[in-house]
Amino acid sequence: MRSSHVMVAAILLLAAGCTKGETPAQESPSQAAATAGAPCEFRVVKGEPPQWARAGFQPDAMIHYASSRRGDMLAVLFGYPLFSPPMPDRGNKILWRSKLPLVPSDPLRIEARLDGVGTPVRITVDGGPGPSGIDLPSPGCWRLDLTWSSHADSIDLEYVGR
Repeated sequence: MRSSHVMVAAILLLAAGCTKGETPAQESPSQAAATAGAPCEFRVVKGEPPQWARAGFQPDAMIHYASSRRGDMLAVLFGYPLFSPPMPDRGNKILWRSKLPLVPSDPLRIEARLDGVGTPVRITVDGGPGPSGIDLPSPGCWRLDLTWSSHADSIDLEYVGR
C-alpha cells in the first residue's frame, strides 16, 4: 500500500513538472505528418486539376498532378514520372500552383529530404510558385517542405531511377 502511494506521488510530481515553465511547441497535424520517418505519401492523379488550379488548361485536361498535405499547393508534373538522374531529352518540369494568395516576386523555397530525413537539398524557385525544373540527386521518395508568401506546406514526390 505504501509503495503505491509513493508511485502515485512520483507520477504526480512528474506530471506537475511537465506543466510548469515553458510550454513545448505543439505540432500541427500537418507538421506531425511531415516528421521524419513518416511513410511516403506520394499520390499522383491523372485527371482534371481542382477548380482553383485550372487557369491555362483546356477544359477536361487530363494532367498528372500531386497535392500537398494541406491542399494549399499543387504540383503539376509535366515531366512525369520524375527521374533521378534526369533524362537527357526531357526535364523534371513541375508547375507549382498555390491555392493561397501570393506576394508578387516572393520565391518558393524548397527543402527536400530523401525519405523525409537527412541533409536537405535546398532549391529556390525565383518569382514564387510557377514553372520550375526540380532535379534531385537520387531516386526515391522525397519530402519537399515548401514555403512561399508567408505560407508553408509539404508534399512527397517520387523520383525513379533510370
